[in-house]
Amino acid sequence: MPPPAPVSHPRETHARLADLIARRSRETLGQRVRRLRRRNRWTQAEFALRAGINQGFLSQIERDRKSPSTQTLDALAVALGVPQGVLLGEGEEHDAPQPLLTKELPLFGSVPGGPPSQTQEQLEMFPVLRHLWASDHYCLRLTFDSMEPTLKPGDIVLVRYSPGVEPEHVQGKICACLVDGQSTLKRVSAELRQGRRVVLLRGDNPRVPPAIVDEAAPFSIQGVVLKLVARDL
Repeated sequence: MPPPAPVSHPRETHARLADLIARRSRETLGQRVRRLRRRNRWTQAEFALRAGINQGFLSQIERDRKSPSTQTLDALAVALGVPQGVLLGEGEEHDAPQPLLTKELPLFGSVPGGPPSQTQEQLEMFPVLRHLWASDHYCLRLTFDSMEPTLKPGDIVLVRYSPGVEPEHVQGKICACLVDGQSTLKRVSAELRQGRRVVLLRGDNPRVPPAIVDEAAPFSIQGVVLKLVARDL
């Protein structure tokens, strides 16, 4: 059995991306042409033939000793199947990765019993894309397997703090719940059975049977899962 692949921490991933952004931003046109040619696994001779230019001229372009004309640049772009902006490294079409604007949210290992900003359990922060940040959002690292295969243990999900929301308003949604003081992540639904409302908690794991919330047990929906934001591969 092969050893498990090393797990990358989100901060390490961001650091690698920042390094890639820095390296790509320093690329010359010649270096960019060479990188894209090698990505297609073409020799200079093969690429020159596809672009309809002289191999010696292509070699000089890749070494930044010659600047291609607009016509030659177009021929290179067509052969590579990319817009000219990709070769130039500018404009809306270029492929240089852009910096990710992030903002940190509290990261919990269990469903907080109160407002995330006022809960003492949180020990670390997790960066999310800026457009996902909101003052009532937090991140939750899963330890449950009840939502497999949709969500797996170790996944980090984005949750909107929604205390006291009624089950009827989140029918079928994955919610962070507290049942008799215990954290759980389940799809919540409400049904009428023999004239009374019954709250059901269902997992996506077929091995986990649905549970009926005991009317006598303290139960509350503390948040609604919005999306998966991180998964270890």
